[in-house]
Amino acid sequence: MEFILDSADIKQIKELNHILSVTGVTTNPTIISNSGKEVKELILELDTILSEEQLIFVQVVKTDFEGIMEEAKWISSLRPKNIFVKIPVTHEGLCAIKECKKLGIPTLATTIYTAEQGFMAAMNGASYLAPYVNRMDSYGDGVGQVKDLIEMLKIHEMEAKVVAASFKNVRQVHELLCAGIQAVTVPCDIAYKMIGHPATEIAVKEFSDTWEKTYHRQGLF
Repeated sequence: MEFILDSADIKQIKELNHILSVTGVTTNPTIISNSGKEVKELILELDTILSEEQLIFVQVVKTDFEGIMEEAKWISSLRPKNIFVKIPVTHEGLCAIKECKKLGIPTLATTIYTAEQGFMAAMNGASYLAPYVNRMDSYGDGVGQVKDLIEMLKIHEMEAKVVAASFKNVRQVHELLCAGIQAVTVPCDIAYKMIGHPATEIAVKEFSDTWEKTYHRQGLF
């Protein structure tokens, strides 16, 4: 299972990358815009934190086929390897995903709202499929649709990986982990909530206090 951070917050990415086994980082135009950085600048900063084996995902902004392909080629040139182009599953986007496959440009199909959209993008050669879990809930059962997509890919022996996105709580991530999802990309705040619990801190303090009271020191020796 691949655990990816959906963020451009360098400080938080650095800290979580130190604590956890992070597969890579996803971004989108909104995330990058909120950071106030240019794409090249952000990639350079991420490369100071991530190893060359960790993945970086950057989304196109243009919406016509020619524009998408122009940006896809530019994005793929920003890093020697393990950089993926995020392309929305519009009609033009699906055409671009198929063309990128021919050119050997790895892609992530994004803005997926139904299992069928994801399946079609997989058929066109997308390496990753990003269904918007929380947003899909506005139109029905988001988690259920993602589970269906996972099953579709399994039945038809498709190589694409589902990297669920747009999480608003840990419960959504929990359900999909139990369903055998291949990857998730979560905001940093969700990642912190997944590894933090007030009871853990209380228990650790109890152990430390008992030890110090008995042996009058804070460590084992």
